[in-house]
Amino acid sequence: MGTIKQGILGGFSGKVGTVIGSCWKGKSCMRSIAQNVKNPRTEAQMAQRMRFKATTDFLSSMLPFIHEGYKNHAKKMTEYNAAQSYLLNNAVTGEYPDIALNYEMVLVSRGKLQKALGARAESDSGSIKITWEDNSDMPGASADDIAMAVVYDTEAKEAFYTTRGEGRRRGNPREVINIPARAAGHSLMTYLSFVSKDGRIVSDSVFCGEVHI
Repeated sequence: MGTIKQGILGGFSGKVGTVIGSCWKGKSCMRSIAQNVKNPRTEAQMAQRMRFKATTDFLSSMLPFIHEGYKNHAKKMTEYNAAQSYLLNNAVTGEYPDIALNYEMVLVSRGKLQKALGARAESDSGSIKITWEDNSDMPGASADDIAMAVVYDTEAKEAFYTTRGEGRRRGNPREVINIPARAAGHSLMTYLSFVSKDGRIVSDSVFCGEVHI
């Protein structure tokens, strides 16, 4: 049974018929009760599950980064949900059962700050070195913007990254991320973003290439 907390025109909590009421971020929400599915393993359903798994495996490996990278796009949803929505609509490719992420189409951050220019990654003695061009003089950029880099191990589904408290400045165009020995021989996908010094604005990320160590 549902409980009305703010009068007859207010939100409610609990189950009423086929609807469940709840509160999220101070706002009253309603959702329908999931219906029983007679055949939960149709091809369409399996394809959708594979699409969600591909994005979940990727995003779950770098949650603190995603919270920073998608904070400008978390409108009426969490940063994670905003990122997953983008990946589902833009970076998941293939037909069931060959569904996978197109890593070059992935954005690990989105925003209006000027993005990196000429970014590339290379292996460097057990680490990944990411370099870029200093484009601090371009509109929407500053030499004090902070680099945020991601290296994603596609086989271990593990991410290594730097966030706002750790990265180099845009005007010092070189970032190094140490990679553990367990990732040797794996396919590593690399990305670079920037966040403003005050942390308010982020850039779209850029794909820096696939690297092996």
